[in-house]
Amino acid sequence: MPKEQRQTSFWSIDDAERTYRVKRWGNGYFEVGESGNLMVKPRYDQPDLKINMQEVINEIQQKGIEFPAVVRFHDILRSQVEQLNKTFRYTIEDANYEGHYQGVFPVKVNQMREVIEEIICAGKRFNYGLEAGSKPELIAALAYNTNKNALTILNGYKDEEYLRLALLGSQIGRKIIIVIEKYSELLTLVKLSKQLNVVPMVGFRAKMMVKGRGKWESSSGERAKFGLSLSEMLNAKKLLEDEDMLHMVNLLHFHIGSQLTDIRAIKEAVQEASLIYSRLYQMGVPLEYVDVGGGLAVDYDGTQSTNDSSCNYGISEYVSDIVYGFKQTCDLQSVPHPNLVSESGRSITAHHSCVVTKIIGEITPGGNGYNTRKATGEHIIVTNMRDYQQGLDKDNAQETYNDISQLKEQAQQAFKLGVLTLEEMAKVETLYWKTLENINDFVVEQEFISEELKEIEETLSSQYLANFSVFQSAADSWAIDQVLPIVPISRLNERPNKRCTFVDITCDSDGKIEQFIGDEVTANHVPMHQLNKDEDYFIGIFLTGAYQDVMGDMHNLFGRLNEVHIVSYDDDPKDFYIEEVVKGNSVEGVLSTMQYTPEILAQAVKKEIDNEIARGKIKPRQGVQLIDFYEECLAGYTYLKI
Repeated sequence: MPKEQRQTSFWSIDDAERTYRVKRWGNGYFEVGESGNLMVKPRYDQPDLKINMQEVINEIQQKGIEFPAVVRFHDILRSQVEQLNKTFRYTIEDANYEGHYQGVFPVKVNQMREVIEEIICAGKRFNYGLEAGSKPELIAALAYNTNKNALTILNGYKDEEYLRLALLGSQIGRKIIIVIEKYSELLTLVKLSKQLNVVPMVGFRAKMMVKGRGKWESSSGERAKFGLSLSEMLNAKKLLEDEDMLHMVNLLHFHIGSQLTDIRAIKEAVQEASLIYSRLYQMGVPLEYVDVGGGLAVDYDGTQSTNDSSCNYGISEYVSDIVYGFKQTCDLQSVPHPNLVSESGRSITAHHSCVVTKIIGEITPGGNGYNTRKATGEHIIVTNMRDYQQGLDKDNAQETYNDISQLKEQAQQAFKLGVLTLEEMAKVETLYWKTLENINDFVVEQEFISEELKEIEETLSSQYLANFSVFQSAADSWAIDQVLPIVPISRLNERPNKRCTFVDITCDSDGKIEQFIGDEVTANHVPMHQLNKDEDYFIGIFLTGAYQDVMGDMHNLFGRLNEVHIVSYDDDPKDFYIEEVVKGNSVEGVLSTMQYTPEILAQAVKKEIDNEIARGKIKPRQGVQLIDFYEECLAGYTYLKI
C-alpha cells in the first residue's frame, strides 16, 4: 500500500507509546515522533534537540554502510556520566556531607576503546576514573586513565604480574587502589612493595552478609566468590600493623550484585557497609574511601518494578540512600564521612547503543499455502476440511475449531499410514490454517472468548526474520532471558497488525527472541507492522550498550557488526553527523580468528578451478570470474546483503 494511502485513524502516537513504552525505558533519551519515526534526544540538558532515527538510517545507507549495524549515540554516553556525577555532587551539598564523590567506570561493562575514550573525556572535570578486573583491562586503564586526580580501582583475582603492573601505575603517579579479594594477595603485595620500595594504596573488599536482589543475587552474601570475611579483614589489619604498613589501607569496597532491582537491597547494604567502615576506622584503619560497587539498575522493560529486567527506583533515590545512609551512621559513630566511590557501568552505557537491522522475511504457520481447489476423487478428509472453512460463521466458531482440530489429527495419521497423498496433506494443512485465521477474525470482536480460542492469536503469530545474530548482538536475551526493548524505527503512526517474535540468520534453533515488554509480566510477542513489498522495514534493539557489545560470540562466524558513531550538532539541518564508522568483521577476518589462512583458502579454491579449466569443464574467462568472486566474498561483510 502506498504510504500516502495508509490508514492512520484510530491509532495515535500515544497508542504507540503505550504499546512500546519508549518513554518509560528510554530514560528521557527516546520518544515516538509525530512523523511516526523514532526520535533520539541525546542531551538531557537540551530537550529540544532531537535526532530522527530514520534519517540516521538513510544517511548510513547513503554512505554504503551495510546493515546490521551498531549505532552509538556518544552524547547519551556523556549525558549519563554527567548526570551521575552531578546527582552525587548536588546530593552531597544538600546533605552537608563532608566527603566527596569520585566514581569509576568498570571497564568490563564495555571495553570498546571508543566508549572508554568518551567516558574518560566526559568525566575529566569530575575526576571520574576507571575500574579494571584483569591484567588486560589494567593495561588499557594505565594508558587511558591519565588524569592523576582520578582513581583506578583494581578488582579481580591477582597474580604477581598483575600486582607488579599495579605498582607500575603507582610509580608513574596514578591513584591506583589495589583491592584485596583474598588474603594471599596481601602477602604477595607486601613482599613486592618492599622489593620495589613502592607504597601502594590498598582496599579491603568486604564479603557482605546482606544479599542483592534480582538475577545476580547469588553472587553476594556469605558464599560470594570475592571478598574478605570479617575475620580475614581483621587478620589483614593485624598483618599490616606488624609490617608497619597499615597506612596503605585507603578504601573499603563492597558489591552485592549487578542490576539491583529493589532499592531495599541498597539500603541494607549501605547500613551494613557503613558500620563496617566505622568500626574499622575506630580501630585505627585510615580509610578515606568507601566503594559501594556497581548495581545501579536499568529499567529495561519500563515497568518500574522489581522484575529482573526492571528496578523500583531512579538515580536520585539511589544516590540519596547512599549519601544519607553513610552520613547518618558516621555521625552516630563519630567518624569522618568517607569519600564515596561507585562502579556504575550498566546505567552509564546501556542507553547509548542500539542494534539496527532490517527484517528480511516473514515465517508464518503453514507457509505460503497450497492450491486447495477440489480435485476429482479427493479424500473425504480434504472435502470435510474445505466444508468446515466454507461453513464458518461467528456463531459456530468454537464448534468449527473443535472439528478442524480433530480432523487435522486424523489427516496426520492418515498420511503416516499412506492413505493421504502428499498433495492432499498439503491441502488439509492450508485449509486448516486459513480456517484458523477466519476464526480469529470472528473471535476478536466477541466479548467472551474461550481459552482455546484466545490461544489462536498466539498460534497464528509470525516470526520475522532479522538480519543479525542473537548470539553476537543480543547475547543476554538468549543466555539469561534479558528483556531488551525492540521497536520499529518508522511507521509508529500506523496500527501494528502483526504479533511477532524474531528469529536470526544463524542455523541454530536458539537464535530467536521471544521475550518482550508486557503489561505486567513478560510478553511472548511484540506488535509489528505488515511488511510491504519494495519497502525496507527496520527495527532497533535498544539498551545494548552494557555487556552486549563485548559478550557476543562468533556463532556461525558472523562476527562483530559495523559500528556507526553519531554525534549531535544543533547547527546541522538534521541535528547530527556521523563522526566515525568502525567496520565490522570481514569473512577473512573471522576465519583468521579461527586459525584459517585466507590466502591458503583462496589458493586451494583457485587450484580446483584451474583443474576444471584444464579438463575443459570451465571456460578460462569464467574461471577467472569465479576466483574473483570467491576472493570478493572473503573480503566482504559476514552478514546477508539484503
